[in-house]
Amino acid sequence: MSGSRSLLVLFGSQSGNAEDVASKVGKAASKYGLEATVKGMDEVTVSDLASQKRIMICCSTWGEGEQPDNAEDLWISANAEDSPLMSGVNFSVLALGDTSYELFCESGKEWDSWLEAKGGFRVNNRVDCDVDYEDLAQAWMDETLARMGAVDDSGTFQEDQVEQVKLNASGADINQSKNSSDAESSSVEISTDGDRSLLILFGSQSGNAEALAAKFAKQSSGYGLEAEVADMDGFDLSSLSGRKRVLIVCSTWGEGEQPDNAEELWIKASSASEGLLAGVNFSVLALGDTSYELFCESGKEWDKKFEELGGTRLVDRVDCDVDYDQISQEWAENALAAMAAVDGEGIFHEEMVQAIKDSMVSGSTGASGEDGFTVPELRSESISAEISIFRYDPNTSTTGKDTWVCALPGHMSILDVLRTLKSTQDGSLTFRDGPVDDPTTAISINGRHVLPGNLRLDLSAPIRNGGISINIEPLNGFEVIRDLIVEHWDLESKRESSKPWMISATRQGLNTPQGALGSMSPLVASKLHSMMDIHSYPIIHASSDATAYSDDYYGPAIIVQSWARRNDPRTAPSKKKEIEQLLDSPSGIKAETDFSSIRRQGKGSIIHDSLLDCKTSTLARDGFTGRHGKHVWWYAFTVKSSGRVNDTVLYRQVLGPIGLFSNLFSGVTARMVLGFTRTGGNMINDMLAFVAPPAGLGKMPKQFNSSVKNHHEVVAIYNEMDGRF
Repeated sequence: MSGSRSLLVLFGSQSGNAEDVASKVGKAASKYGLEATVKGMDEVTVSDLASQKRIMICCSTWGEGEQPDNAEDLWISANAEDSPLMSGVNFSVLALGDTSYELFCESGKEWDSWLEAKGGFRVNNRVDCDVDYEDLAQAWMDETLARMGAVDDSGTFQEDQVEQVKLNASGADINQSKNSSDAESSSVEISTDGDRSLLILFGSQSGNAEALAAKFAKQSSGYGLEAEVADMDGFDLSSLSGRKRVLIVCSTWGEGEQPDNAEELWIKASSASEGLLAGVNFSVLALGDTSYELFCESGKEWDKKFEELGGTRLVDRVDCDVDYDQISQEWAENALAAMAAVDGEGIFHEEMVQAIKDSMVSGSTGASGEDGFTVPELRSESISAEISIFRYDPNTSTTGKDTWVCALPGHMSILDVLRTLKSTQDGSLTFRDGPVDDPTTAISINGRHVLPGNLRLDLSAPIRNGGISINIEPLNGFEVIRDLIVEHWDLESKRESSKPWMISATRQGLNTPQGALGSMSPLVASKLHSMMDIHSYPIIHASSDATAYSDDYYGPAIIVQSWARRNDPRTAPSKKKEIEQLLDSPSGIKAETDFSSIRRQGKGSIIHDSLLDCKTSTLARDGFTGRHGKHVWWYAFTVKSSGRVNDTVLYRQVLGPIGLFSNLFSGVTARMVLGFTRTGGNMINDMLAFVAPPAGLGKMPKQFNSSVKNHHEVVAIYNEMDGRF
């Protein structure tokens, strides 16, 4: 590209992730007034780079810090002695990698350093992403595109224009106020109403294309789209700019000619400037007659022209003969599903297309895409459902189960199923009702903790022989009040006693011992926000096996929230000490036994990792003393010294001579034998646990004296991590 608003988006990709990010950048660029070209690194030369004013690079790292395959040749050329300077090139790099490798994001780091060394100007700092890269990549994309938009036509970066570019891109309204104590404050209100518009253009000679356009417009409402049908005759070509979704239905007249109502628009399109349709997602249905030499020529011409003008083809063109009914309907189903998967920003989410195609859609609530947009709720046919529901009557203290077999629409939420059973079968059925995202409505479905308003019936369990079987129970770890309702007061009282509020460092001027007050790096902020983003405390609380057996244990939801406050750089030192005392107490993280059961829940991996870090910190503060620390110490010691997992001897070192006896009377041994822990294990392991129980609740993996692969590597790891082992 040679235009003054051009942006070159380069990707070096091995598995496709960097290419996907680059594609998203390219589609979003038009919002920032940029004309993007997305290319692989094997499609450009170093000289091509030197001629650009704006370059965004998305590059993964392969193997042990190597460039991905499609970037190798360009990297070799870049490091040649005669490679050109990058003066006048404004750049930014997104590096993708895996922290499990030593040379994390090395390829991206190399491109970032090379561009700077060659005289390029870094408009935004490089961002290094781990395997969970989506959020960081999105933040980098938004910020970098705004900064690239602030590069003027001469190639000079105008930093004072960045905020205005952001506002223009968002279409936001800004309100500013000033007073004597606050120099300036502003708030931005961004509309959350997604653009669901669809333009259907028709070029018609005999009326067939027009009739199909009207038909497809009616069908589009089922996909959550708001269709407008427009005749090509008199249509303003410039109005296509900014459109996110366009379908073209066009017939061919005579010997490959445009139909009468399309001639004038075609003449204008033929002389239109490149990039007019940047950001426009389109598809074409061509009508014709195979008895003519230039079959469907007009539709072919529109398809090619839309692409030349910068549009993005979502569904391949379909050419129809005179018997067009079936093939045109198939095209419509594919095209409408694809258009429904385009979000309000014009970004296409291919991963959602199949789900949309499989079902009809209504116009109510929807399923969220990765960028936060919503597609309408999917409908499905009725299925036979066997529904068993736990019942508890507090008046008689009796428990049991009621089972109903009925035919229900598969797209119904579990909450709607409960409402239906209550209104039609048993008015005494009791459960918490509320909005679809109400955290207090949480229940257990076939052992999985869910919000019933967010779970479809046909997705709650595998469908076998046209039917489904689900078992609905209250959350474990709570006292049952009646049927599916549990008492949350115990959890809330524990949360209150944890003092879940921020106590910041003393304000002494602008700076504190923790740094600038109220500020933190984007990476720290992102991590803390992820840890604190617990939508349903009851679900996380119930995910732990320990909560049902320890009345004093705060539970994983409260622990992870406290741990996040402990790591917040804004927290006062005295408050951090107070939090550490809570975490180190017998009711704190030491009471948690089975992280794996938590990991299986929503956001479980984030909470699992946070709890593991928290427990490691607690054990380190204790100097690896006490039952938990001794277990960690002796387990590591036996592995290091022998190269074998030898849990059968641990209870002697950890619990002492009375360890077996105490476990017998604590109920721990019985739980393990009966397989109550969610980690499970075969009966042999359970029986061995009875003879030689490991420390605390739960059980270590393998009770046999099993060999550890690569023993020398294990020793090296322990030596590197902690010299005490």
